[in-house]
Amino acid sequence: MTVIGLDHVQIAMPRGAEAAARAFYGDLLGLAEIAKPAKLAARGGAWFRLGPLQLHLGVEDDFRPARKAHPALVVTDLDALRARLEDRALAVRPDDRSTAAPASSSTTRSATGWNSSRRRRGRAHDRPPGVAGVGWWAAFNHIPALVDSADAAVVALADPDTARVAQVGDRFGIAGRYGEVAAMVAAERLDGVVVASPHVAHFDNAMTALTAGCHVMVEKPMTTTAADARALEAAAAAAGRQVLIPCGWNFRAYTAAAARWVAEGRIGRVEHVACQMASALDDLFAGRPMAETADHMFRPPPSTWADPARAGGYGWGQMSHSLAWVYRVAGVQPAAAFCFAGQSPAGVDYYDAAAVRLDGGATMALSGASTVPKHCGFQLDIRIFGSAGMILFDVERERLVLHRRDGADDAVALAPGDGGYDGAAPVHRFAALCAGRAVANDADATVGRRVVETLDALYRSAASGRAEAV
Repeated sequence: MTVIGLDHVQIAMPRGAEAAARAFYGDLLGLAEIAKPAKLAARGGAWFRLGPLQLHLGVEDDFRPARKAHPALVVTDLDALRARLEDRALAVRPDDRSTAAPASSSTTRSATGWNSSRRRRGRAHDRPPGVAGVGWWAAFNHIPALVDSADAAVVALADPDTARVAQVGDRFGIAGRYGEVAAMVAAERLDGVVVASPHVAHFDNAMTALTAGCHVMVEKPMTTTAADARALEAAAAAAGRQVLIPCGWNFRAYTAAAARWVAEGRIGRVEHVACQMASALDDLFAGRPMAETADHMFRPPPSTWADPARAGGYGWGQMSHSLAWVYRVAGVQPAAAFCFAGQSPAGVDYYDAAAVRLDGGATMALSGASTVPKHCGFQLDIRIFGSAGMILFDVERERLVLHRRDGADDAVALAPGDGGYDGAAPVHRFAALCAGRAVANDADATVGRRVVETLDALYRSAASGRAEAV
């Protein structure tokens, strides 16, 4: 028996994403779809013709984007393909180490593609970041994203759980291992620190890193009190360092476009905001294991997400995302808030219904819910009303539109999958910041402070039964 060639390459895709597959590989890349055999069609997925070969996309129920594996496609005009992808707001990351012929490239859809091949170039800086807190999300998202980044590699970890530090260090090949953040920043030459510790430890760890002269990427919420948020914002300004909160939707290209609409006065003066968010996290906020993390290295602990004494609850854990988008785009400032909350079995907020008074007399209606069925995705629907028009943003229906009273409407075309949450984008932005590159910070300390001020007032109001000033 002799192997005489290659018939096809198979990569994984999420269940139910066939439309996105056809839009990307068929419409955008121009590959011809092949009908699957009848016995296999019921499994889902899609097949495409790739020259003399075939590209098969197979469904995985527990799908996670591949960190290394990828198909490398040969094209006749790389610049034309790059321009076409960028026109659709899809990032193209060159690989300067590629040994392929000049006409070929590993071009990937960084936000929503299924095989994420971000191979590292030569490191742009000699003081890469460290990570403070090596729990579930750090091990699942932040560290893999940094490892795959073109701009930085993780050199040190810090966590009071030294056994966990050793486990993560061994898995990702990270040599610097510490029990305290202060020890890590004292011993290592770091340009940045990723703070992924429990919510209540965000402020102390971020302040320690800022004091040591590091940029900080601190998980949301930035802090758990308004006073701490103001102190952190002031410390970053005094140190000339950046604080970045990794709210994935903020770092989508379309968010910057929406912010420009407001800054250019295309909706006039902001007068009202309607902001609704819902997530499939009833188990997490009830203090039960999060179902979809069963095969992860670690699982999110109830002590972070479902303990009312430790900033657990839907507001701190999820509405920090929706509010970050509002404050990045609308540029408004909270003044006071009133909130009713519905409690989970663990005693944290499952549901939030709130009214916020903004600066200048504008208003905001806020809604949050944690009980979307597991087979559904995020719901994030934000409408910003102004004196001259309105902005409508909806991740479920994947639309971002501007409606003006004079009829001069506008829209940003969102490709299938663009409404999805991109956990890697803000991490890559932070890596670029640490490497000394000039980058936009779409969720900075000011955004973080306004989010925390709002949530701080909401939780005080839910407890007191009256409106609370920021």
